[in-house]
Amino acid sequence: MPPTPVRCWATTYSATGSPTRRSSLAGAVAAYWPGLDAYTATGEPGSWTVLDWTEHLNDPLFEHPFAVSPAADRRAVFHLTVRLAPEDRSLTGQEWSEVAHRIARAAGIEIPGDSQGCRWVALQVRPHRLDLVASLIRLDGTWQQQPPGIPRRLAAEARRLENDLGLRTPGALATPSGSITPLSDVAAPLASVRGIVELHAQLLAGHPQAPRREAGHRLEWLARRLLDLQQDLTTTAEELRRPPTTPPPVPSRPPRPAAARTGSRPLV
Repeated sequence: MPPTPVRCWATTYSATGSPTRRSSLAGAVAAYWPGLDAYTATGEPGSWTVLDWTEHLNDPLFEHPFAVSPAADRRAVFHLTVRLAPEDRSLTGQEWSEVAHRIARAAGIEIPGDSQGCRWVALQVRPHRLDLVASLIRLDGTWQQQPPGIPRRLAAEARRLENDLGLRTPGALATPSGSITPLSDVAAPLASVRGIVELHAQLLAGHPQAPRREAGHRLEWLARRLLDLQQDLTTTAEELRRPPTTPPPVPSRPPRPAAARTGSRPLV
């Protein structure tokens, strides 16, 4: 597999309850929202467990039961994952903290100078990966208004982080021609795999055992997904084979006449 640059994924979902284990997170907390230190004793968040952080992020749901998103739901948990390329160097704790705060600002989770913002924490529980979890309910009980185009903003900030921290960038991922399989050659194997999956789905249809029938339904659904993927790959490969089109030049505006000075006399 070719190396990958810094990548970000963001999702929102509803809280599903608190974990029961009080496992330690010592050394895993990379950063958290700036206002937390004003509510806790010095150094206290560094000793919190998974349960402590979960309760802390879930508190706004119970403190503000009528807060809803612009879509009128309660999907208040925002989860953002940052992953480095396997070939990248290991970042220091200070560098991970910088990544967390910059990504949080790009996602509209942390706004400098906003004393009523939302709670969030960034954890590094796996190498080369950072998980940022936030509650979208602010301290004042309103819903955090994130800016539009979050995927684009996260991608732009990831490129800046790659440059500032000396990490891999998409421009450095160029692969010599012929070293990877063309997209046009992938659709045929997918069609063969789909045919095998459909055959097994047909064999399990009407099976007397319920678990086998359920497995047949899942295989049928998987075959439909493989068909969609095959068609998408074929369409994308055809688009990539087309010669790039050059956009027409933007017509230049004619020079504007100089405005007459106020109070000047007309020429005679």
